[in-house]
Amino acid sequence: MTSEAPPATGLALQVKDLRVSYGPKQAVDGVSLDINEGEIFGLLGPNGAGKTSTLSAIEGLLKPTSGSILIRQVDARAHPGLAKALIGVQLQSTSFQSELKISEIVKLYAGLYGIPLTNPAIFERMTEIHLGDEASRRFSQLSGGQQKRLSLLIATIHDPPLVLLDEPTSGLDPQARRQLWDRIEGIRKSGRSILLTTHSMEEAQSVCDRVAIMDHGKILTVDTPAGLIEKHKNDPNVLAVARGQVTLEDVFIGLTGRELRD
Repeated sequence: MTSEAPPATGLALQVKDLRVSYGPKQAVDGVSLDINEGEIFGLLGPNGAGKTSTLSAIEGLLKPTSGSILIRQVDARAHPGLAKALIGVQLQSTSFQSELKISEIVKLYAGLYGIPLTNPAIFERMTEIHLGDEASRRFSQLSGGQQKRLSLLIATIHDPPLVLLDEPTSGLDPQARRQLWDRIEGIRKSGRSILLTTHSMEEAQSVCDRVAIMDHGKILTVDTPAGLIEKHKNDPNVLAVARGQVTLEDVFIGLTGRELRD
């Protein structure tokens, strides 16, 4: 399943006028975004905004109604197999074969990607994510933070140039969240690009180079976290929800509304 990645072109991902429908419901309505090589890009939005549908279309799990997706200049709709070889995916919720030890899970998925890993190499990779002592345990026996770290290892075991993370730190305590942030930054430093969804404004500001705020299937605004605050700090809807100095959360709520989303 491995394939030689096309050369870097400056853009890891180009999405143009993407549309995804579920029957009459338009979940993604004309989304366009570019992600640079070596960039961590955050996609923010309330529940039901279309974030996961956008990621699923990029991953090839959903067939778009229209639009184009280029991964390292590979047309993901025309060449889905080649495109999938260029991405690593960590879903919001992941489970693995319950009867296998986690070292066996790593070996299995490395094999599926055509990556030959010896037992010492597997142990080295698990030690890097602080799971060396857990190699003989099963996935269900790991803590939430340990499960997320293992899932991220498996998502990147084939060294993909683009990594997609769907709410990677959801449900983690502060220590586990910070550890995963360090891991995400390490992935970027190794030359890869990352697109992640998150509900955490702290995460967006701490981890992401740029963020897009999305709602009702559309991209509302894109910039650096600081740039979004500067761009929207005088917006009446943002000022109406701000308590003191305008924050990224104020911008988010000001643009997407205060109504609860289920």
